[in-house]
Amino acid sequence: MIPIRDRNPSGTFPFITVGIIFINVVVFLIELSAGPSLDSLLFQFGIVPIKVSYSAEIPDSTFVNTYFPFLSYMFFHGGFVHLIGNMWYLWIFGDNIEDTLGHFKFALFYLICGIGSAMVHVYFNSQSGIPCVGASGAIAGVLGAYMVTFPRARILVIIPLFIIWQMMELPAIFVLGFWFLIQFFSGAATISSVQGGGVAWWAHIGGFVLGVILIKTFPKSRYRHF
Repeated sequence: MIPIRDRNPSGTFPFITVGIIFINVVVFLIELSAGPSLDSLLFQFGIVPIKVSYSAEIPDSTFVNTYFPFLSYMFFHGGFVHLIGNMWYLWIFGDNIEDTLGHFKFALFYLICGIGSAMVHVYFNSQSGIPCVGASGAIAGVLGAYMVTFPRARILVIIPLFIIWQMMELPAIFVLGFWFLIQFFSGAATISSVQGGGVAWWAHIGGFVLGVILIKTFPKSRYRHF
């Protein structure tokens, strides 16, 4: 199920959403120019759970190189498809949550969801030495907030059915609820794995749940029901 757009116009220009997309694209261009040093770049700015879990036992561990990645990791991506997929979801759903919260509060909301999702990822993958990068944990928070704020908003999606691709409109609560269930069951399947998989399922789960909680506690600039 691939979302194409929502039929839920926002009342303000999404400066923060556009700004986040711009920063992610710029950082990705830096990654492309890194060449052979890309791996070291991702290990430096991505979340490496085992570095956090055993930071007290690592001689050169500092607050900056251990915990700054909780912020920086969400602006790096593992490839072009990874970047486009994340930015596409943010573009579709971010403007309405930014409109609901206001620009500054949306930026704070986004960063908190990203940091919180990284903490959940580290908890469930504490022995992993694989760097975690990507905006999907923060964007998952946006999806959770959207689902509970605009549950009846219509989402145009493409549903691949073998060689036939069906296009239809579905309510947000169904589209995003289905997305969350996929993340949850996929994450549950990786619990027994030491290294985890190639996708940070628990970051998605943690970010989504955090988004649902935070949107109910953040003061609203506008609040609309659909």
